[in-house]
Amino acid sequence: MANILRPALVLFALLGALTGIVYPLAVTGVAQAVFPAQAGGSLVLRDGAPVGSTLIGQNFSDPAHFWGRPSATAPMPYNAAASGGANQGPLNPALVDAVKARVEALRAADPGNTVPVPVDLVTTSASGLDPHISPAAAHYQAPRVARQRQLPLEVVERLIDAHTEAPQWRLLGEPRVNVLALNLALDLQPAP
Repeated sequence: MANILRPALVLFALLGALTGIVYPLAVTGVAQAVFPAQAGGSLVLRDGAPVGSTLIGQNFSDPAHFWGRPSATAPMPYNAAASGGANQGPLNPALVDAVKARVEALRAADPGNTVPVPVDLVTTSASGLDPHISPAAAHYQAPRVARQRQLPLEVVERLIDAHTEAPQWRLLGEPRVNVLALNLALDLQPAP
């Protein structure tokens, strides 16, 4: 029995150390050497302090800021520990009611805006944590933000254009705007 148990325990300890210690340390070391920002969580720093991540959306509710996609996480919005979609189909009455309520909230925040509401402002993403909106969603909100900040609309439009990211490798995905980056740039604009 000992001649079977000893090699099994040695192999278990060796493989446990290899897959539980050596491999994770090697992968972490390579990631930090090759992709230091991404390995550190893609943090956004302001005056040396982290204010968010480029990978996870934030809940902006001030009308003077751009708003991101709604979050599907509960009970707190944009909670990475509770990531996941709402899994509601297009005919689900709960989804229809939620979208109607979001459209009404957007219309109430900017009653003079008669442009159709972009779909990404009223629907959640698959993860519920999407930090991006479409350029159309940003431009839809531009008049409200400009009015709230007493900035010329052209200044806000230029900020949107400057923060619009191209599809990955100019091939995959759609153009997008990181809401946190746009709002931080907006906060740096001098007051009128």
